[in-house]
Amino acid sequence: MNAKEIKSKKIFIDGAISPQFIADSIAKHSSIKNIGAHQIFLGQLRSDEINGKTVQAIEFTAYKEMAEEEYYNIRELIFAKYKLTCMHVYHSLGIINAGEINLFIFVSSVHRKDSREACSEIVELIKTKLPVFGKEIFEDGDFKWKENK
Repeated sequence: MNAKEIKSKKIFIDGAISPQFIADSIAKHSSIKNIGAHQIFLGQLRSDEINGKTVQAIEFTAYKEMAEEEYYNIRELIFAKYKLTCMHVYHSLGIINAGEINLFIFVSSVHRKDSREACSEIVELIKTKLPVFGKEIFEDGDFKWKENK
């Protein structure tokens, strides 16, 4: 894969990330014989209680072009730092209900240490660097902008 193909990778998915999508992604890697380890992170939407109100959903929006450019920079950094075979990141946009998956990070490497450490770093970089915004929607229809933690 050349740099232009990597740069054009899209990370955003409309709606929740389905268990079938995750399973299919994993299955596609079974034919790659130089992978010794996979590390997966799944971000699931919590039904937090805030000031006596329960979060029912989050509506995710993003500055897509800026976020995809920043993801490219993260991807380059991670591939330079760790010996990965592949790296896939998917983030939901739109309304995601409590209990649904909104972030799927899947990295593969020859040895487990690289995939484990890379995945952890990717999660932190995605949360702190990507211009993705979440509006927490409460049961009563009220909302507030979410802080990334």
